[in-house]
Amino acid sequence: MVSTFLPFILLLPLAGFAINGIFGKKINSERLSGLIGASTVGIGFILSVAIFLELLGMAPDARSVGVNLADWITAGQFSVGFSYLVDPLSVIFLLVITGVGTLIHIYSMGYMHGDPGFSRFFAYLNLFIFMMLNLVLADNLLLTFLGWEGVGLCSFLLIGFWYDRKFEGVGITWTGDAAKKAFVVNRIGDLGMLIGMFILFSQFGTLNYHQLTEVLSSGAFFPGGSDLLTVAALCLFVGACGKSAQIPLGVWLPDAMAGPTPVSALIHAATMVTAGIFLISRNATLFTLSPTAMAVVTGVAATTALIAATVGIAQNDIKKVLAYSTVSQLGFMFVALGVGAFTAAVFHVVTHAFFKALLFLGSGSVIHGMHEEQDMQKMGGLKKYMPHTYKTYLIGAIAIAGIFPLSGFFSKDEILYHAFNDGSPVLWVVGAVAAFCTAFYMFRSVHLTFDGEERFDHHHVHPHESPASMTVPLWILAVLSVVGGFLGLPAIFGEHVHLLHSWLEPVFAPAYKFFSQHHASHTTELVLMVVSLCIGIAGILTARRVYIQKPGTADKVAARFPAVHKLLWNKWYVDEIYEVGIVKFIWVTSQSFLHRIFDKKIIDGILHTLANGAGAAGRGLRQIQTGVVTNYVTLFVLGILIIVGYLILG
Repeated sequence: MVSTFLPFILLLPLAGFAINGIFGKKINSERLSGLIGASTVGIGFILSVAIFLELLGMAPDARSVGVNLADWITAGQFSVGFSYLVDPLSVIFLLVITGVGTLIHIYSMGYMHGDPGFSRFFAYLNLFIFMMLNLVLADNLLLTFLGWEGVGLCSFLLIGFWYDRKFEGVGITWTGDAAKKAFVVNRIGDLGMLIGMFILFSQFGTLNYHQLTEVLSSGAFFPGGSDLLTVAALCLFVGACGKSAQIPLGVWLPDAMAGPTPVSALIHAATMVTAGIFLISRNATLFTLSPTAMAVVTGVAATTALIAATVGIAQNDIKKVLAYSTVSQLGFMFVALGVGAFTAAVFHVVTHAFFKALLFLGSGSVIHGMHEEQDMQKMGGLKKYMPHTYKTYLIGAIAIAGIFPLSGFFSKDEILYHAFNDGSPVLWVVGAVAAFCTAFYMFRSVHLTFDGEERFDHHHVHPHESPASMTVPLWILAVLSVVGGFLGLPAIFGEHVHLLHSWLEPVFAPAYKFFSQHHASHTTELVLMVVSLCIGIAGILTARRVYIQKPGTADKVAARFPAVHKLLWNKWYVDEIYEVGIVKFIWVTSQSFLHRIFDKKIIDGILHTLANGAGAAGRGLRQIQTGVVTNYVTLFVLGILIIVGYLILG
């Protein structure tokens, strides 16, 4: 069944891309183009469920099936094919990508109604899904890299979809600028990943995941030593930082809001940003062999989670609040990876896909009903106009705030537990502060958008609920956000109740040989769980007090601490630092030195010297060209005599 269904799962989105991309204008039907795009992914989800059920019926150690569709590169002993690995890890990502992706496609049919690029939009969405499926299903790093680059290309196309619209940002004027920023920043990370791949291939002669895991877990001697493995792991982490928006390569993600809202949901929830989590999870054994790499991952992740959470507090654009929330939540996932809690990271990927897709699509419903307005300061009192959007957005906010018994509570609590138990109390405190900020800024967005007085212009804005094509996906995601946490119940509820841990155990078993986790008492786990819940509730109550019970408090606090408010409002000035310290430095250097001196004087000087030398040589030879035939005959005879003399004497 796996070998039969997998080609359809992969190729159906590619077919949808081809049909809408080539024949979209001839089809000239939004309904048909939308159905083609959504059905190709929806059928893939149904087939993915069938594959999951087949693997579920296998013995745990046998849940790994390889499928080779075609040869790709063959050079001597090196051979790479379009070979795919279906195992518990890839199936989890497969279900999330196709499942949430289908809902986003259906939602887009209502959101993009009337857009002149409707069929082009669905073509790009389908191509995005195809590339992401290649990324997570590949059985080797090279094929993963193909999907990795494809996802980067698709993000460029989708972020810049409305290329003729203006978008404000540091060094950004048009949406196309935001797309280029995402593309360029991700290329930096991709270079790191490529170097890591080169190192691994030079050491082991393979990029196949199974072969790499076998040789790494065998404890055999490594030609380059453990230091080189650390370099390889860190290079892969640089790639992960690019795709998953970790410091210092996370500056592209907030500006990705320039694209249509369904794109934001697809990039932030179901696909692109989770690629870095997948990359490290798939190479877990490599990372556990390097404590240095694990420490770097943890440090970068904790810093990212905290900084992004503080920035989210001060933003007024509803989509940018969610964007920085995504960066922060990705930091939580990487913290889990850094302390060796790989299952916890994947668990949060799943729950985050549910509630973050819900929140982004909910924000899109608000924007749709508010005639493209995104500033929460110009909203308020919308819950009576958009009851379905309000209720589902509220569910998503409760989930991400980590309130029992919604999904975010279980996955976030597990990460904080491992941060305390396998990391350090300091790491737990950082995570706890970020969790408080998360609950605060999410309910800040709820209150500013849906509660309080109506701050919009009633003469120009007429809020309204979105059509069923947009609200039905919201309710499905809301249900998943409520029940999704029961995939990973903590140990205090009994043995073997963490279904995801049991499912993924065969995948991460080789890694745990080198990185054992500590098991705290049930009392410690329960205390941490209660504290985690209290932190979320405290964030919610603080937001309610500031924005509902005592409105105007936020302005007073901002006035009292203007430097802090300005710092957070300007996102810690990271974009400005990059713009001045890197972008403008490179531009000025290229103009003043590379162009004026290196290019004009050195390169052009060499070319001019060669040209002048050739001209001088030509003018010298021209003196021989007298036009007198007897002179030519004389030179001809003289040349023959010289050659004959050389042959005789030589």
